[in-house]
Amino acid sequence: MRHVFLALLASGPAHGYELKRRYDALFGSVWDPINVGQIYVTLGRLERDGLVTHTEVPQERGADRKDYELTELGRKALGGWLEEPAEVPVAKSDLLLRLVGASLAGADIGPLVGEHRQRCLQSLRDLDAAAGEARPGTVADLLIQGTALHLQAELRWLDRCDEVLLAGPVRLDLFPDTPGSAGPDDEGTAR
Repeated sequence: MRHVFLALLASGPAHGYELKRRYDALFGSVWDPINVGQIYVTLGRLERDGLVTHTEVPQERGADRKDYELTELGRKALGGWLEEPAEVPVAKSDLLLRLVGASLAGADIGPLVGEHRQRCLQSLRDLDAAAGEARPGTVADLLIQGTALHLQAELRWLDRCDEVLLAGPVRLDLFPDTPGSAGPDDEGTAR
């Protein structure tokens, strides 16, 4: 989250509530709202680490406001983060482990697949409702579209899981190097 705040400050100095407004304008309709207390805690840590600095701005009423801005070190940290490759989806899936486990145990995978499919479909319905509120071409619109595409791919993958795993239980003897399989033994002879 700290890098997001650095990026929000890259467009100019801001106080905590202004950062919340910027964040909400970009992500608020699709991500969980951010607590202004969390913003100030993160700003304090960023300042401690030398990535931002603040200036006191006198107010006619109430306490002085702190406007935060990036330091040179903060700009370098932001640049480094932007240059890092983003994570890509991994093939490891907790759901797949559960499905294989159920298949190995001889359990019915149908309820697991069905429940996950229903959750994906509900998420798509929720996104559809959020899409009606997002203006085309906004960050929120991009997030909604990206999430919908991931969910649609997940639903296609569930169809494939149904095809493969409902055909019968996973068989360990399909893998020749698995102990107990009908593959060659240590001397290379068949068992």
